[in-house]
Amino acid sequence: MSVVRTEIDGSIATVTIARPEKLNALDPTVLGELYAAFEKLASSDTPPRAVVFTGEGKAFVAGADIAAMKELSPVAAKGFADAGHRLGTLLESLPFPIIAAVNGFALGGGCELALACDFIYASEKAKFGQPEVKLGVIPGFGGTQRLARRVGLGRARELVYTGDMLTAEEALRIGLVNAVFPADQLIAKAVEAAKKIAAVGPLAVSAAKRVLLRGADESLPTANELEATAFAALFGSDDQREGMKAFVEKRNATFTGR
Repeated sequence: MSVVRTEIDGSIATVTIARPEKLNALDPTVLGELYAAFEKLASSDTPPRAVVFTGEGKAFVAGADIAAMKELSPVAAKGFADAGHRLGTLLESLPFPIIAAVNGFALGGGCELALACDFIYASEKAKFGQPEVKLGVIPGFGGTQRLARRVGLGRARELVYTGDMLTAEEALRIGLVNAVFPADQLIAKAVEAAKKIAAVGPLAVSAAKRVLLRGADESLPTANELEATAFAALFGSDDQREGMKAFVEKRNATFTGR
């Protein structure tokens, strides 16, 4: 039985990890199903314009399945880490934004998956952390790198070295999450943001996502050239013509993604 559920509502998709009895812990099967679910959305004839990614029950993802991981050999552990990295890279490379709606625990691999999303909305009940050092290992799905890029190297060092857990409000204060909402409003708020994204030019959003990601590790002149090239390319699209025509005509644009 699948532990990943995908629901489509118009141009918005919601992907839910449905393994609440295990706090949505990650094992190779879950990673594989998540990869397949997001890849299927991307290859659809009508891909979504935004995705909400969440977990069922008390957790977004409480971490890796330690019972399944504790006897791994170094070779098998590298394979497990590689699978997590493949999923994180896929989330970043998809042409549509992904909003992590963190409803509860986002620890270890769960925090790492949230960090691979475009931005994070959190329930007031959410908890974040990279507690791997308490197990004698380090983050293996990109946590050391994406956390530092999100909150700064000094803060990331503190969180990774101590394994401390953060409340939603603490995560908001350091810039790990974008907003915190009451638990019963979280999904609605994430869907609301997804609808705003879905209403604008999808080619423009996809280009912005690509340039923001690629430019982050480049020098400013190189990153600015990436931006200018992507900006210019959009002037060959139907969406650019429609968007600017609609503005001049004082009406809402109808974007087709072409």
